Amino acid sequence: MYDIIGDIHGHADELELLLAKLDYQRIDGVWQHAERTLISVGDLIDRGPQQKRTVDILKSMAEHGAAHVIQGNHEFNAVAFATVDEQGEPLRPHTKKNQEQHQKFLLVAQSDPAWYQQTIEWFKSLPILLELADFRVVHACWHPESIAVLKQYANDNFVLHEDAWIAANQDGHPLYTALEVLMKGWEIQLPDGCSFLDFANHPRNKIRTRWWLQHAADYQQFAISVPDITMLPKKQVDNKLMVGYDNNKPLFIGHYWLEGIPCCLSEHIACLDWSVTERGL
Repeated sequence: MYDIIGDIHGHADELELLLAKLDYQRIDGVWQHAERTLISVGDLIDRGPQQKRTVDILKSMAEHGAAHVIQGNHEFNAVAFATVDEQGEPLRPHTKKNQEQHQKFLLVAQSDPAWYQQTIEWFKSLPILLELADFRVVHACWHPESIAVLKQYANDNFVLHEDAWIAANQDGHPLYTALEVLMKGWEIQLPDGCSFLDFANHPRNKIRTRWWLQHAADYQQFAISVPDITMLPKKQVDNKLMVGYDNNKPLFIGHYWLEGIPCCLSEHIACLDWSVTERGL
């Protein structure tokens, strides 16, 4: 049996409270359960105050067979930030915006470089998704076409090959596009002249979508994780822009930073990212 948890983002205290509530026990320094295995949908880092302890808890559980951890976009970005291309340039540019989003984790890197390098290597080893006999897990969006692309650059467990990381960060490369969908969700362009400010006050002209919807909707109904939905047009979305879900298995995702009373997104999909704490960068 499995327990599946959402995005932790550096909140180790809350993680340990949750593990205790789920009847996991800390034995020889590792949280574990006699009958169940934990699954994390990724996004272990950034934002929260306990970056190192959060990683150490889940890494030790994974190494002892007590947990499976998949890669969220924050782990992917951390690897890209720390990895250089053939010209010695970081795969994720060290812009002011990127450094601000990643600052909490970088502070740990500065204080413990050896731990940082070991953690980056562990992040590289994490699968992008899980497909088990009875259910599926991916960080943001289950998209068969993107998964077919991923298979060309990953092993049988959906772990990226070492030599795929440059392609994975080249805008326009098929792997880059596939990972954007799987780890950040199905996004669509807003009509010309339309934009909104995200939760970090960055202007956006694309929206994350409720990609699992089976029927056409307007942009306000189709959007997710938009602070002020009234900034979006009520214009109908073209059916061709909606990918839907095959509903062959239950699917567990994270990523969307939802608020309110947790509920299933559809009959077959549950999002587990219901804001561990207040919103922030």
